[in-house]
Amino acid sequence: MRRIVVKLGSSVVAGSDGELRMDVLAGLTDELAARHEGGEEVIVVTSGAIARGIRVMELAQRPSSIGELQAASAVGQGKLYRVYDELLRERGVTSAQVLLTFFDMSARTHYLNARQTLTTLLEWRVLPVINENDTTATDEISFGDNDFLAAQVAVLIGAEELVLMTDIDGLFTADPRIHPQARIVGEVESFAALDALEIGHTTSPLGSGGMRSKVVAAEMATAAGIGTVICNGLRAGTLSAVLDGEGVGTRFPPREARYSSFKLWLKYAKPSRGTVVVDAGAARALREGSASLLPVGVSEVRGQFDAGDAVEIVERDTGDGARVRPLAKGICNYSAQELREVMGLKSEAVREVLPRATDEAVHRDYLVLD
Repeated sequence: MRRIVVKLGSSVVAGSDGELRMDVLAGLTDELAARHEGGEEVIVVTSGAIARGIRVMELAQRPSSIGELQAASAVGQGKLYRVYDELLRERGVTSAQVLLTFFDMSARTHYLNARQTLTTLLEWRVLPVINENDTTATDEISFGDNDFLAAQVAVLIGAEELVLMTDIDGLFTADPRIHPQARIVGEVESFAALDALEIGHTTSPLGSGGMRSKVVAAEMATAAGIGTVICNGLRAGTLSAVLDGEGVGTRFPPREARYSSFKLWLKYAKPSRGTVVVDAGAARALREGSASLLPVGVSEVRGQFDAGDAVEIVERDTGDGARVRPLAKGICNYSAQELREVMGLKSEAVREVLPRATDEAVHRDYLVLD
């Protein structure tokens, strides 16, 4: 059974006035129900709760304050899910509402609990409809129109394919709404090649994402071996065409998975709380020898963090000591204060300062290279 995550952006779910696109949603649920009936496991990640709340409350435009956005989501979320539930039930599919937060993704125990819940729903042949819990989210912990959330969910449940549906046909060489001569990119083999394109943050009046967040989501998913497609959710039949392998939208082929599910979680879901600067010897050992990071290799500690927090590990640029280059990310065994006390010291000296300290500042099993 193929496991598929389909993300519907705000511009697919609702028009610019916040009114739900019932014809579009009906068509999409037809396609989703057909896939479900065919034995495939489908998860929907939807935006649109805020847009729905804006419409219900007859607000003139999308609010800018966090409190108003949260309130709009509270008004709209239940009403939005009810539409999905009724449309799917009419097609013989049982659905479940799942609300996730950034904390559910970043805290390992919550992450595993979310996986268990979703796996059980799929085993029961229930179609989960997921949204971010915007009523408790803040601007610091939002998923960006749910593009990142969709990629996180795809990684979380080991999906084979991620489909990001928006209101344009795919990734273009420039924004086609501004540059009519822009050409669609049919397939992306190298993310480095995208640097030459004008990939912006332009969004719909009711959305919060943009093409850049979709490309980053595709990069996250393909790193886990999950093929990703960005396509137009407003065109009837697009979802079926994508899932049948037709040349629709922009396709990002899966890359060879380099990391375990734990390290994918660490790399993409767990937020960093500080930065650890390492010397050239430590950087070489991490990059070439799959070694752990020891306090002796640490030359600077930036920020405040506790033991168990994730930190960015960077290498000082030899050409300019003021600059650093990203190297890795890992879970630190020391607090920032403790690491400052023992940085540059060998293990014997570390134990004299902190008798109960472990040898590794960051163990190689809890470290992932950039």
